Amino acid sequence: MQSMINKSSHILIAGAGGFIGGWLTKYFVDQGYQKIRAVDIKSRSDWYQVHPQAENLVYDLCGLEACDRVTQGVDYVFNLAADMGGMGFIENNKAACMLSILINTHLLMAAKKQGVKRYFYASSACVYAHDKQTDTNVTALKEEDAYPAMAEDGYGWEKLFSERMCRHFSEDFGLDVRVARFHNVYGPKGTYDGGREKAPAAMCRKIIQAMLSGKHEIDIWGDGEQTRSFMYIDDCVEGIIKIFNSNFDQPINLGSSELVSINQLASIVEDIANVKLKRSYDLTAPQGVRGRNSNNDLILSVLNWEPSISLRKGLEKTYAWISQELETKV
Repeated sequence: MQSMINKSSHILIAGAGGFIGGWLTKYFVDQGYQKIRAVDIKSRSDWYQVHPQAENLVYDLCGLEACDRVTQGVDYVFNLAADMGGMGFIENNKAACMLSILINTHLLMAAKKQGVKRYFYASSACVYAHDKQTDTNVTALKEEDAYPAMAEDGYGWEKLFSERMCRHFSEDFGLDVRVARFHNVYGPKGTYDGGREKAPAAMCRKIIQAMLSGKHEIDIWGDGEQTRSFMYIDDCVEGIIKIFNSNFDQPINLGSSELVSINQLASIVEDIANVKLKRSYDLTAPQGVRGRNSNNDLILSVLNWEPSISLRKGLEKTYAWISQELETKV
């Protein structure tokens, strides 16, 4: 599929200091794009990746004035900015997650004002109705399963509301928008400790630390039978670009359909590490929905594509990177 973005076009990546935003910025840098404006609220020293070829700016995009400034002269906007993390974070920081509504609302207003040609919004599988995710043997979620609305409290409602805001800016003002619902993205150069990490990175870290400490025991949140699918970052970036360049303007799943339990996830990482550890289960820890998986019928139909990197292959790369990070800290 040919890119609609000319190499001389001006691109804004909001949330560029984050995990996915950092990799998306790298994609455009590697492809030779000349005008990349990378923006994040964090100090640049805290960005996961900083690319000198981009214009790297620090702004709090919750404010309309900041959004007006960073969208000046911009042709295309990729909004990946949000206050979020893994289940441990979003279950205990619902108000903070909801405040990300301000980012998308003000970026949309600024994009309309500046005449942005196309706007991408990073949504989440957390928009899906809770009553469709109560079984570990979950039926893979189709895009229409977001309604009747019963989203994940806090973070999921923020994402669903922001999807609607994108839709209405398109309907009322003609802003060209694309919305992708991410399903559990993981990979190197992201969060692996501190409370915001997601399950694949957390599992790699726990197993590496268990080996380094000689304890040979890990804790697992819940009974370990809850199920998820996990998408490697390379697939995520490729999917973003394909969705952005397509003519499809409705929310669409972007996730792997390879369903595994958390216990199975632990076993895969143990196999990569060539170790078998004792497991203790914390039934009081945040667990989220019982099962969640991505139905990829629509993205296959629209783009003739879906994520293809196996969980095992992606975890090998993620494990190697986290292992190197932790060993340098010993």
